Amino acid sequence: MSITRRDLLKYSAAASTASALFNSSALAADKPWPHLKQSIVINNLGGIDNPNSWLEAAAKDQSKDPVRSRLRALDERALKDIHASGTTAVNLTIGYVAGPMDPFEHSVKEVAHWNQVIKQYPNDLLKVETVSDILEAKKSNRVGIILGFQNAAMMGDNAERVDIFAGLGVKVIQLTYNVANQIGSGSMARDNGGLTPFGYEVLERLNSSRTLVDLSHSGEKTCLDAIKASKSPISITHTGCRALSDLPRNKTDQELKLLADIGGCVGIYFMPFLKEDSFPNAKDVVRHIEHAINVCGEDHVGIGTDGGTTRIDNMAAYHTAIDAEIERRQKAGISAKGEKKGVVPFIPDLQGPEQFQKLTDMLYSRGHSSERIEKILGGNFLRLKKEVWGA
Repeated sequence: MSITRRDLLKYSAAASTASALFNSSALAADKPWPHLKQSIVINNLGGIDNPNSWLEAAAKDQSKDPVRSRLRALDERALKDIHASGTTAVNLTIGYVAGPMDPFEHSVKEVAHWNQVIKQYPNDLLKVETVSDILEAKKSNRVGIILGFQNAAMMGDNAERVDIFAGLGVKVIQLTYNVANQIGSGSMARDNGGLTPFGYEVLERLNSSRTLVDLSHSGEKTCLDAIKASKSPISITHTGCRALSDLPRNKTDQELKLLADIGGCVGIYFMPFLKEDSFPNAKDVVRHIEHAINVCGEDHVGIGTDGGTTRIDNMAAYHTAIDAEIERRQKAGISAKGEKKGVVPFIPDLQGPEQFQKLTDMLYSRGHSSERIEKILGGNFLRLKKEVWGA
């Protein structure tokens, strides 16, 4: 499927002269936004799983890692919910993130696994390698699956491995997770080191292979180094604004502004880091989106929820499983400040398949125009992906 100028004008970041004005009204969604079904919705970091299906297994065996278990928890309910949410495409985290396994071998196996999963559900899922695939997913009522990594440790000491993964269809690669790797420092690395010499090699290879660079989880100096060195616009797929919540997983105004200056986009997540006491709600998501727009401009802000679209049925069991996961992450040294027992890794009043409708209703009620909302939902990242990946 070829992409046309009309498609891009309809779905991406065409400038709006009637940009929305912020107002001081309450954040209640008192009028619905009627255009979700027609819009391109790109979750720039998310999941497609039924958490209720792995909760039972986790309850029986506390030694199981729910993160790895839920990557296999794709069932009919999960498919039904992601369709109902209006999601057009989702950047799905696969491959090595942390742990004792060999990063390269594990990541190759994960790519193979998800290629097979997509083939098993041809009427529901479509592998995304170009912007045309995203538009085709919308047209055919399927969900586009973007294969992405949240750590580049699988490159080992060989930057040419970037080309291997590009050839396998991995379209988004995050440079670091929370800790330091051979490429740079994560957000929790104590020294806030910058991009390493090898990191610059990997970055150059990512640019030349037309892979979208992701700077989520990176430390501030690594993030700034990469933005300044990149020859292509890049992304921060899932984060918040540190000006509103001073936690390491969030990005400073300087990082956000420089990202926008080179044509990049930031996705605001539905995560507890949006508030320093770790108990945010939907109002905080709106506040972070609005702050990012003030800093970056409305053409550079989107969403990356860092979660799925299926509602939790048994919150007590879920808290038990997630508390155990947080304890494991803390012991492994990969936890981020703001993660703590009793706090769930999503926004409680923005869970379930209605999450995007509720968010857009809130934005619309605050005076944001339909053009701006469409940009936030997917238009801005669609433009970025076209520029990096091609049509």
